[in-house]
Amino acid sequence: MSINNVTISGNLSRDIDVTHSSSGSSIGRFGVAVVDGVKNKDTGEWEDYINWVDCVMFGKRVDRLGQYLTKGSKVTVSGKLHYSSWEKDGQKRNKIEVVVNNIDLIFPRKDGAVNKQTVQEELPTYQVPTQQQQPKQDVYDEDIPF
Repeated sequence: MSINNVTISGNLSRDIDVTHSSSGSSIGRFGVAVVDGVKNKDTGEWEDYINWVDCVMFGKRVDRLGQYLTKGSKVTVSGKLHYSSWEKDGQKRNKIEVVVNNIDLIFPRKDGAVNKQTVQEELPTYQVPTQQQQPKQDVYDEDIPF
């Protein structure tokens, strides 16, 4: 049995590049920069190490979300790994990319490149209550039989 499942979270390293297949289906390609902490052997200090991950997404989601997928946006992506190889100019090439099943836009870029109001209208948002309400206590510890 094999499992091919990956979830990453990071910032888009470039704007989404949208193309269309011969059947008219949208194809969106983008990169995600995922930061890992690595300890420098010489100094003993922790340093950022960036993993550059190529992603591809298909279908209507590309058309709906493409305008929000701009360089710098924070996203969480889940999907599966796909290996491909080809030959170009006599050289063998290959790459591994994430085929996106699900993408969550965490928040838009800080420079305001995305209209936050538009994002809230089209993408679901969840409000966190400011105060946690205590449930009514109709049942007390003495009423529980164990």
